[in-house]
Amino acid sequence: MSARVLVLGGSFAGLTAALSVRSRLGSDVDVTVVSAADRFVFNPSLIWMPFGRRGRTDVSFPLAPTFARRKVNFVHGAATYVDPEAHRVETTEGNLDYDYLVIATGYRNDLDVVPGMHETSTITTLADAERTGEAWRRFLDEPGDVVIGATQRASCFGAAYEFLFNTSYQLRRAGLHGKVRLTYVTAEPYAGHFGIDGMPGARTLMKLFARKEGIALETGQAMSEIRPDAVVLADGRELGYRFAMIVPPFRGQDFLAKTPGLVDAGGYVPVRPTYQTERWDDVYAVGIAAAVPVPWTTAIPTGVPKTGFPTEQQAHVAAKNIVDQVRGRAPSTAREFARIPALCIMDAGNNGVAMIADHMLPPRRAAIMVPGPQNHLAKVAFEKYSLAKMRAGLVRLP
Repeated sequence: MSARVLVLGGSFAGLTAALSVRSRLGSDVDVTVVSAADRFVFNPSLIWMPFGRRGRTDVSFPLAPTFARRKVNFVHGAATYVDPEAHRVETTEGNLDYDYLVIATGYRNDLDVVPGMHETSTITTLADAERTGEAWRRFLDEPGDVVIGATQRASCFGAAYEFLFNTSYQLRRAGLHGKVRLTYVTAEPYAGHFGIDGMPGARTLMKLFARKEGIALETGQAMSEIRPDAVVLADGRELGYRFAMIVPPFRGQDFLAKTPGLVDAGGYVPVRPTYQTERWDDVYAVGIAAAVPVPWTTAIPTGVPKTGFPTEQQAHVAAKNIVDQVRGRAPSTAREFARIPALCIMDAGNNGVAMIADHMLPPRRAAIMVPGPQNHLAKVAFEKYSLAKMRAGLVRLP
C-alpha cells in the first residue's frame, strides 16, 4: 500500500509540499490536498489590483487541473479538526486518514487588533484587494489625504511598502501628487525594519524614497482606532484621510486550536528545523502556519514575515523529510527559518528595490539592497514565471 500524505492548504506552501512529495516518490505515495479555496492566488500581485493593473484571472488559477495533471488528489473543502493520534483529519467533505500530514493552512486576518479594522480597506486576500479597488475608485472621484499603514503585531510589511509606493506612483498619474497628503504609519521602530530587523542601508534608503515621494513617516506607532475618516494613534493624534489601506496582523486558523498541544497562542504550529511538529514526528507545518521565534522585541510589537521564498523553502524541507520517512530513514534535512536566505523584490510602481541576504534574520554575513527601475520589470517577470511554474506544477524549478 502506498504511503498516504495529506496536505492541508493549496497556496504556496501546500501546493509546493504536495507536488514536491509527489515528484520525489512517484507511485510510492498517494498525495491528497484539502483546500477551502479552489484557486491558487499569487498574493504578491495583490498590491496592483486596486489600481486596475491586475484582475482576478491575472493573478490566480484553478487548483484542480494542476493537481490532476500531477496525479495529486484534490478535495475542495475545509479542514475542521486534526486528530494526530488517530492519523485523521475531519473536513467538510468527510474524514481523511493519513500516514503523514502537512499543515499549510496559511493565515487569517486578525481584524480585532484595532477597533474599526473590520471596516478598513486592506490587500491581504483577493477579495480584500478587490474591495480596496472599489474604495480607490471612489477616492479618485473625491480625492483627499491618504494613509497607508501596518498595525501593531503586523508582519506583512513588504506589501505595505509596495502599496505605499505604488499609491504614490498612482497619485502622480492622477495629477494628485503634492495636492494630497500621503502618510505611512507603522509599528516598525524605523522605516525599513520590514519585520526582519532591517537590512544594511535600509533605514537610509527608505527615508530617501519617502522624501523623494513626499511621504510623511510615522514609525514606532500603535493605532488605537480606525474611523471612517481618520486613523487615531495611541498618542491621541488623528490622521485624517479620504482613502486608507491598513495591513493587519495574521493569526493561524481557528480549527487547529481544537487539537491540544498543536498550536501556540497565535494559532501557529511550533516546529523543529525539520518542520516536523514538536510533538508528532509524522505531522509537519510549513509556511505561515508554522510558528517562527522572533529573536528580538520592539517597543510596539511587530511580527516576522513568512511569505514568499521562505515558505517554499520550508515546504521543500518538509517534502524531503517525508520522503526519508517513507523510505524508512530518519529525516535528514533541517533548516531553521532564520537561516533561510532572504530574496525579495519590492515594487514601487515604476521603480523598486531588490533585497538579497544570506539569512532571513540576523546575524547575517552578506546582505545587499539594490534600488532602481529595473526592479519593477524584475517583479513583473517574477510574477509571470512563478504563475507559470505553479500552474504547471513544476515546483522543483528555482
